[in-house]
Amino acid sequence: MGSGHWSTDVYSAAAGYRAATGASAFAYSDGGATAVHPDLDPRGVTVRESRDSADHPESLAIAVLFDVTGSMGTVPRTLQAKLPGLLGLLLRKGYVAHPHIMFGAVGDATCDRAPLQVGQFEADNRMDDDLGRILLEGGGGGQMTESYELAMYFMARHTSIDCFERRGRRGYLFMIGDELAYPRVKRSEVAGVVGAELDEDVPIAAIVRELRRMYDVYFIIPEGASHSGDRRLKDFWNRLLGQNVLYLDDLDAVCETIALTVGLAEEAIDLDEGLGHLAETGSDAGATVGRALARLDRRPAAKAVSPAPTDLSAPTDTRRL
Repeated sequence: MGSGHWSTDVYSAAAGYRAATGASAFAYSDGGATAVHPDLDPRGVTVRESRDSADHPESLAIAVLFDVTGSMGTVPRTLQAKLPGLLGLLLRKGYVAHPHIMFGAVGDATCDRAPLQVGQFEADNRMDDDLGRILLEGGGGGQMTESYELAMYFMARHTSIDCFERRGRRGYLFMIGDELAYPRVKRSEVAGVVGAELDEDVPIAAIVRELRRMYDVYFIIPEGASHSGDRRLKDFWNRLLGQNVLYLDDLDAVCETIALTVGLAEEAIDLDEGLGHLAETGSDAGATVGRALARLDRRPAAKAVSPAPTDLSAPTDTRRL
């Protein structure tokens, strides 16, 4: 997947039509759906693919998976409203030439009807379509855990991305949430939700190591969410991801945070440049984004694009290893 080009005009026309007719950008969920949309159902999916094409000869995979339980259900609405701004920063400011963006959602496999929803990697307005198909279930188990480990398993073993496989360059995975993951990827849940077979449960630390071969992985914790002030939450994710845990004091700034994080990691900007770009676009998120990304603000030595590695146990791109 990943052909075609994003059009802000197409996005604006669709938004205008919805405003005129009273339709929702999340018509599937707001229309009373109670199950995962077929296009986002992970069951039976061998891989979601980000492939190079004539339109995008050097694609870069960027996945955004968010918790849709409880108060976190506002995240996809924020992403959808700010999607043109996210693409504008990535493309017009030259952070990434050929982004392929996937959206998905995470719930709780122990109790939710939609514990995992995963779209396709898209380069055009179909990414907006995928957002609109997400079921905003608003459930969760109420025990400070959600099935992030199941999402990480899917990304590690059920995605195939040319930026890594052909050029040895990792993609990006952003998860947005305010709870802990379960300690293990359970084979029973993989069978039930994804339809794949595991020989045994996989400890979360092992699946994170596997995932980070292919992706730079970030976890965004919105300050003020249900458990954001709990020390256990920060300790848990810091142990797994270190400095790639980002604390965001205004959830409305999530798109800007993602865009500037990619820009920093791609060495297209430093933080001051990125904040200047936000100001140019009229965004008032600069202070929030600056605080969230201060720990990432460095410009390492330029890195060469390497050919695809022959030993995929370790990527040739050593970006932030």
